[in-house]
Amino acid sequence: MDDLELGSDQGSHIAEQVRTDRLQQLFRQSGAAVFGSYMAAVMLCWLCWDRFDHTVVVGWIALLTVSTLLRIWMFIGYFRSPVTERTPKRWERKYWCTLVLSAGIWGAGALAVIPAHDLLAQAMVMLFTVGMSVSAVACYSAYRNMTMLSIGLVLLPCSTWLLFQPSTLQEGMALAVFVFASFVASATRRMSDALETAFRLTREMERENRLSIRAARTDELTGLKNRRAFFDDAHQLYSECKSNGSVLCAVMLDMDHFKHINDSYGHQVGDQVLRQVGAVISASIRKNDVHGRLGGEEFAILLPDTSIEVATSIAQELMQAIAGLKAEPADRITASLGVASSDFTDDSLYSLMNNADRALYRAKSYGRNQVAVAQ
Repeated sequence: MDDLELGSDQGSHIAEQVRTDRLQQLFRQSGAAVFGSYMAAVMLCWLCWDRFDHTVVVGWIALLTVSTLLRIWMFIGYFRSPVTERTPKRWERKYWCTLVLSAGIWGAGALAVIPAHDLLAQAMVMLFTVGMSVSAVACYSAYRNMTMLSIGLVLLPCSTWLLFQPSTLQEGMALAVFVFASFVASATRRMSDALETAFRLTREMERENRLSIRAARTDELTGLKNRRAFFDDAHQLYSECKSNGSVLCAVMLDMDHFKHINDSYGHQVGDQVLRQVGAVISASIRKNDVHGRLGGEEFAILLPDTSIEVATSIAQELMQAIAGLKAEPADRITASLGVASSDFTDDSLYSLMNNADRALYRAKSYGRNQVAVAQ
């Protein structure tokens, strides 16, 4: 059941990422459409200025100017917003509203300016509406419904009007536009599906890559960093602390009599002990600490910006938490810990960890289940 829920959560997360990718694609592709649709109307009116009603033309261009400015304002708001706020929930509805407004004004305006008895002007209007439809496929391909709605709002008013005109030529133009629209609808569906598939595959590959990297850096048994990942992060942390002049403490932890647990109760019980210790360490560390399982029953923790007194207190809390663990039938689980602090006069990270390791073995020599501080 847990695996099913996890798979469902991952699927929902990918679906949301795909929606965000589609939105980003929409804004990147359709910026030119904001100016293109406006300029197309201006050019159409310029070419047919002597054939159109000037009052209607001026009103149409004025309305398009308002809608275009609204869309420009929306685009500016989107690209100025932080990346984390460019989400479908925040921007999809705004885009839909401005698109419907703009496409509706375009289609209604084209119908308003088209002359009733001028076939050449009618053909010019239909040519421009078809051109707008083609640009819609290119600009809104990430959203199939958006593409179809914008095409319908631009094409249908004039095409429907032509269909009921007495001339066979006019009816023929209308039918040709409807046939063209059917092909566009089919192409739009395929293009939209292909884009969504590409987005989904990309996100799934990214997730698998992250999981594989995490698996390569994680100790499978305890969930802590493995030896290689620990030292990769430890070297970076050591360099940062050395550059900043901040204190860095190391804690080395080794389970007491762990071989006896494995030999007496079996490796399954030993693995259970290690898993519990890993959980204790994970619950005790801070965000900037570096921790890992170095191998067998040995663990290491680096504590940046931490005094030796605080590091010793953390080590004692770990020791007490481990002493409270239960792994039946093992009757007693304990660990010894060594703590060391670096003033960066050491040669390297390994000098710091060796000091903590020597303190650890001193703790074992004093009777185990205790914390020793490097001298």
